[in-house]
Amino acid sequence: MSPRKPDADVPPGLLVVDKQPGMTSHDVVARARRALSVRKVGHAGTLDPMATGVLVLGVGAATRLLGHLSGTDKSYAATVRFGQTTVTDDREGDVLTTTSAAALTEDDVRAALAAQTGALQQVPSSVSAVKVDGVRSYDRVRAGEEFELAARSVTVHALDVHAVRRPTADLVDVDVDVTCSTGTYIRAIARDAGAALGVGGHLTALRRTRSGPFDAAVARAVEEAAAALLAGSGPGFVPLTEAARAVFPERAVTAAEAVDLGHGKRIPATGTPGLHAAVDPDGRLVALVEDAGQTARVTVGFPG
Repeated sequence: MSPRKPDADVPPGLLVVDKQPGMTSHDVVARARRALSVRKVGHAGTLDPMATGVLVLGVGAATRLLGHLSGTDKSYAATVRFGQTTVTDDREGDVLTTTSAAALTEDDVRAALAAQTGALQQVPSSVSAVKVDGVRSYDRVRAGEEFELAARSVTVHALDVHAVRRPTADLVDVDVDVTCSTGTYIRAIARDAGAALGVGGHLTALRRTRSGPFDAAVARAVEEAAAALLAGSGPGFVPLTEAARAVFPERAVTAAEAVDLGHGKRIPATGTPGLHAAVDPDGRLVALVEDAGQTARVTVGFPG
């Protein structure tokens, strides 16, 4: 067996990708790896193959930011169809039931969707990526297993209805914008609102418009974002320090403090709670630090 080719020497940072339909998040990561000749690439928050929009990738040391980015709020544009349920709660699944939505009024629709805002106990779709005893639930469905996923706490901060249409006499399509906490399933909102209306519901379109501080305006095709990284700047690429500053408050540290942090030592606390991006006088991200009593400790280090 020939030895594995070493990774190319590329700058660490984030790729803000505009994912195209039909691709899995893993497909996007694989394309980035090929374009950059780097294995160390990950993503912050899965998008279903049907969905499009913002998928944030980390390259090199920036993968250490992904766990924090995946926990940030997300925004979506979606189309909900009332009058049908599907296996997957979206248009890619087989239709399970058809119930005429002809009698629904626009007020009915708006009220059902408004009820899907605030703090919710939401049961993910059975074909989601949620793990059950270490196995993805969609793999269990494909294996013919029957099981029920536990509800999880999510928060829908805002759900705005933009249009209500009737593509046929028995169906109602609703265009919505949703801002929500991480872990929220937009197709579960469609499913649950449809169940409340008694006619069923599923998603026919989904686009992530924002992931944390990064929105669709800066997103690019994966190959274009990768080319920007290789060039050192350009749309779709966010350098490591800039990425950290976008997510965390910055803490400027002295050259001596940067050396101490690089050795895992503590530095004086600031009295400000939460993680901070410790940046040295040269503008290099040294670590994510957090106060612990009278000192601040390294939570995530970024060696030079």
